[in-house]
Amino acid sequence: MKYSLLLAALVAVLGLSACEKTTVTPAAAPPVVVVPGPAGPAGATGATGSTGSTVAVPGATGATGATGATGNAGATGSTGYTGATGATGAEGVKGETGKTGGDTVIVVPQK
Repeated sequence: MKYSLLLAALVAVLGLSACEKTTVTPAAAPPVVVVPGPAGPAGATGATGSTGSTVAVPGATGATGATGATGNAGATGSTGYTGATGATGAEGVKGETGKTGGDTVIVVPQK
């Protein structure tokens, strides 16, 4: 009995798988095309806004302010830097020997 049940199941599987099953799919619905109609009537015109207020005569110009006071004198600047002492100059050239006195007379006073 064990084999007969198995054999019957195998025959049933083969018999059912041998049948070709065709699948029927329904046709797709055509797309809906929306066609715009004519334009409607124009709307009513809105109310006009009120005019802002205006001044017929402008106000007077204000008076000129007073002149400010003169400022104080500035502080005196500090004394500048004193320069460094310069270097000693080079020694001069020696002079020539003087001429001997010719006929010069020296008078020595008496005491």
